[in-house]
Amino acid sequence: MDNSPTSKSAIGLDANVAAALGYIIGILGLINFIIDKENRFVRFHGIQSILYSVGVSVVFTVIWVVLLVLAFVMAMISDVLGVLMWILNILFFLAFFAAMFGGLIYAAYKAYQGQMFKLPIVGNLAEKIVK
Repeated sequence: MDNSPTSKSAIGLDANVAAALGYIIGILGLINFIIDKENRFVRFHGIQSILYSVGVSVVFTVIWVVLLVLAFVMAMISDVLGVLMWILNILFFLAFFAAMFGGLIYAAYKAYQGQMFKLPIVGNLAEKIVK
């Protein structure tokens, strides 16, 4: 199995370009993982991008439900607390999306450089899946 970021991927792109695009265009990460059976570099970044996206989606959904319930409870207690909670929700989601997007861009940059960069939590799992 090839582990070189300078080789070609199964979709015809340079391995580092295919790996980087897998983070930016989520479905391409899945395609890279499924189609490319030879290049471990491309497969690793493909599955890591999938795990990252799924993990972020799950965390976002859980936090969104909790904050939504808190906002309704606070609004029932006081109008001022309700408005304050909605403002805090909006600020939280903006920060969450900025962090999520920053993580994707950073991982894509590292993949483009040809590094087997592992994201926290999902990186080790991705490495086990690709082996």
